[in-house]
This record gives sequence, structure tokens and C-alpha cells, in this order.
Amino acid sequence: MLEIKGLYKTFNPGTVNEKRALNGVNLTMESGDFITVIGGNGAGKSTLMNAIAGTWPVDEGAIIIDGINVTNLPEHKRAAFIGRVFQDPMMGTAATMGIEENLALAKRRGKRRTLLPGIVKTERDEYRALLQTLGLGLETRLTSKVGLLSGGQRQALTLLMATLIKPKLLLLDEHTAALDPKTAAKVLEATDRIIAQDHLTTLMITHNMRDAIAHGNRLIMMHDGQIILDIRGEDKKKLTVEDLMHEFEKISGEAFASDKALLS
Repeated sequence: MLEIKGLYKTFNPGTVNEKRALNGVNLTMESGDFITVIGGNGAGKSTLMNAIAGTWPVDEGAIIIDGINVTNLPEHKRAAFIGRVFQDPMMGTAATMGIEENLALAKRRGKRRTLLPGIVKTERDEYRALLQTLGLGLETRLTSKVGLLSGGQRQALTLLMATLIKPKLLLLDEHTAALDPKTAAKVLEATDRIIAQDHLTTLMITHNMRDAIAHGNRLIMMHDGQIILDIRGEDKKKLTVEDLMHEFEKISGEAFASDKALLS
């Protein structure tokens, strides 16, 4: 479903601030793979995700989604293939519009706009049923402005919007990092359920080593713009945080230096 070949990206080339963020990344994801991505600050995690989404062009390499080379496609054209949830709960929704209006926008993604009535009863019934599965009480607040929701409620809504029309690839960019632990756990629970239910191919960046181990069927660790670990299946199920740290130190030759990841 996703093939990445020899991806390179350097920021501020030729200056004192030059930073090679991606250094020949290769990655293949089969349909239904749920990969968690872990790494220290500056490892290249977010750059990889932004490169896949088309937020900025890469210097070299290819990105292929379901057999289509999207390397040179602009971000808005890749949106037809990709669902995305950002770290910031304020992104991904229209704050001044109601919950049902946001869901209706997501439902019409990639379709022709017409002069037919906006939201019909069958749609509202569908939205209520979907929102009820979140367990956040949003099914009774369809007309509430999204800007009035809590961060956790907005992230859960954004997750529903990103998956309402099944994407070929779901990108989760530390989507629970800004939430309190209890709300984060609830959003992750909904994430697991939706991914399993729709058999979604998913790439999830997390700063939390325990979450990286607990979720998904594969785990990759990045360092200095490269993938240095790719663990899957039974090996992943047996992993501990200590195992991950040991493997990182053995391969990279240095200690894992992300307090955020270790203390979560």
C-alpha cells in the first residue's frame, strides 16, 4: 500500500543551519499494516510523515501509494489517498462550524459539490451512531460549534473525519501528545477500534515507547534520518522499553536521549 524508495530531505542546504532530516529512507507497508514510529528529537519522524503527505517536496527518492507514484503530486491532490490527524487538536477541524457540518465536509471529500440540501436525516443518524462509539457524549451535540469542544473531543472527531471515507493510508502525527493521559487512552482505544474495523493501513508517530509497543503490528525506530529498527509480529509482542533502549544503543552507538519518550 505504501512504498518509499531512497528518500532524502535536507533543510537549509549550504548554510550553517543545514540539517539532513531524511537520509535514504526505504519502507514498504502492506495493506492493513499498522506501524508505530518512535525516535528521539530530530530523528526524522515528522519529516517522513510530512514528506508522505506532500507538505514539502523531497530532494530525492520516490513515494508510491497503492501503485500510484505521488512523489510530485501537491498536498491537496494527495488528500484523496490520505487521512491525517495532527498533534495539535486545533488542526483538522473547522472551529466555527458545527460537529455535523465538519463530518459532512469529510463525507464529501473528493466528491463533486452540488446544490442538493446540505445534511439529510440519514446522514445525521449515521453521524450520531459514529459519535456514540467514542463514548464522549458528542452524539447529542451535533450542532455544537467544534471550537467549544475539549482537545480530546476534537481529536476524536478529527479521527472520525479522517476515516469517514476510508483512506488508502492513515497518518497519525503524535495525535495524543497534547492530551491528558486519561483522554489520550480513550482516543487511542478509538484509534485501535477504527483501524481494526476498517483494516486501515496506518503510520502512527508517538513519543511514548509503551504506546509504540502496545499498538500496531510493526514498530520502526528512526535515528539521524534513517530507519534503524523494524520489529514485527511475535518479536514486537515480546518487546519491553528496556529492549528498545538496548537495541537503539547497540545499533546507534549512543544512549537514547529523549526524556519525553522515557518518562511517558
